[in-house]
Amino acid sequence: MVSDERALAMRLAARDDVTLARTLALRGVSPSIGWHDFFDAAAGLLDAASLDRALTRLPRTALIALSRTDAAAGASSDGTAPPGSPALLLDDLGLLGEGRAPFTTVIDRLGAVTARRPDALTSAQPAATRAESGTRSAAAAAERAFTTAGSLADVLLACLQTPLTRTGAGTIGAPDRKRLTEAGAIETPEELDDLMESAAAAGLAIARDREWIVTDAGERWLASPTALRWTEIASGFRDALPRGLRTASGGYFPPSGWADTYPLDPEWPARAARLAQIAARWGLLDADGAEPAWTASLRQGGPADPTEMVAHLPAEIDRVYLQADLTAIAPGPLAPHLDLRLRTVALRESRAQASTYRFTAESIGRGMTEGETAASIREFLAELSLTGIPQPLDYLIESTAARHGLVRVRVDAASGRTRVESADPGLVETIAIDHALRALGLVADGDALSSRVARDPVYWALADARYPVMAQDESGVPESLHRRSSAAHAAAASDPSAVYARLIGVLRGGQGTDGEAAWLGRELELAVRARTEIIVVVRMPDGTDRPLRLEATGLGGGRLRGRDRAADIERTLPVSSIVSVRPA
Repeated sequence: MVSDERALAMRLAARDDVTLARTLALRGVSPSIGWHDFFDAAAGLLDAASLDRALTRLPRTALIALSRTDAAAGASSDGTAPPGSPALLLDDLGLLGEGRAPFTTVIDRLGAVTARRPDALTSAQPAATRAESGTRSAAAAAERAFTTAGSLADVLLACLQTPLTRTGAGTIGAPDRKRLTEAGAIETPEELDDLMESAAAAGLAIARDREWIVTDAGERWLASPTALRWTEIASGFRDALPRGLRTASGGYFPPSGWADTYPLDPEWPARAARLAQIAARWGLLDADGAEPAWTASLRQGGPADPTEMVAHLPAEIDRVYLQADLTAIAPGPLAPHLDLRLRTVALRESRAQASTYRFTAESIGRGMTEGETAASIREFLAELSLTGIPQPLDYLIESTAARHGLVRVRVDAASGRTRVESADPGLVETIAIDHALRALGLVADGDALSSRVARDPVYWALADARYPVMAQDESGVPESLHRRSSAAHAAAASDPSAVYARLIGVLRGGQGTDGEAAWLGRELELAVRARTEIIVVVRMPDGTDRPLRLEATGLGGGRLRGRDRAADIERTLPVSSIVSVRPA
């Protein structure tokens, strides 16, 4: 009979890299764990503590299937499991052996972890049928979704300028929460967590190391109409729900039954409440927990359909009033793509169905850094304005354009150092003695300044100090810079196949799992490591088998060394002569 450890090692080795990486991720294995081969991996995954963690996080349906020692229930005639079935989840977790039967070790641990919660192995009460929102409640839910979409847009725009920092625990740092709250992007610091979880589920932002990064999809989302914004968020939210909440059709079970889905997980009730809170923010639930009509298709596994929601959303406008006091007033919610471009050259001072934007030299300069020119700004504002371009605003655009790029930063090809240049000698002298820039180590270099610091950090230091700076490439052509990391790199870094690539390589390069010799070597290594007494069966030259009881002391050079206490001698046996080994 093949042991659980050996059987799992063989099953793991037979999986492709993507499936194996998914199993390691689901089991929460550290990519830096010190496993050397698939036998180590199997031993680790079948360890009592590791199994307890996995079983605690199983949904009720999977626990029941496991307790019946018939995890293959729901599998098709060829033994495969349909998407969303308990058998598929249990197999992904590495809890099933041949024929989709649970490992004996798994059954033993299941009995231990459910001893205090035997009700975890009984079917839950059927969830109530879907309660549909009334007209007034649905309208309020749509308005809440509209407001939430605006808040997330504000947060992503802020993240585009400067990635949000994450603490060691994975939460967003207090300074960023305070900054966004004071800017009016969010009402409370706690709201930020729900918004970023929604963005991550929809692929709009990625958490990497100590920061949040906006993806290309996130930038496209910012320019999308509100209905499309909601569609992407709602679909992402559904697709990211825990597997225990999903139906076989790709939808999800009624939210009223979510709290009872993971009976062994002490953290689940709070998590279920959080998911319901996020659903309410995006208009998937109303204030009473009922579901608006526009959730029907989504919950059944179909595409998100915002048609009925749109009727409750305020109409978006495409014109603003430009004022002589350098402000722009939008008498209604400005279309997202227009709002996005306007905010490249203006600061939004208030956010409501009527919003106010203010033009400053810094905001217009920032737009020019992003590629705008005086002509393109005038053309855009002329099309957007109901009142033309006031003379004070036209003067501000002209004066900012004349000053923009007065300080240029580039890399000197000959020396490799960063050069800071300007046609204004007085400005160069001011930069040279600016205490806020001392960390750059700027030194005189002819009529310019140079630094060992790379170009981009020098640029941002000057921009933060409010100098009219422009970055240039090696040919002297202006170049737009963004204070953010590569989202593509972040996406690759978060892919399980990439995360576990090194570990999988080690496992595949370790001792093989095929044949008796590999398993025998594994058992001998464990016996030597623990210095335990074992019984080895040795094939003698005459073809007979002789059992010997040894305390294993060493293994190397194809030989096993051990103390034979019965004969009180040290024996050295060729591994090739050992037929089998078992605990004494």
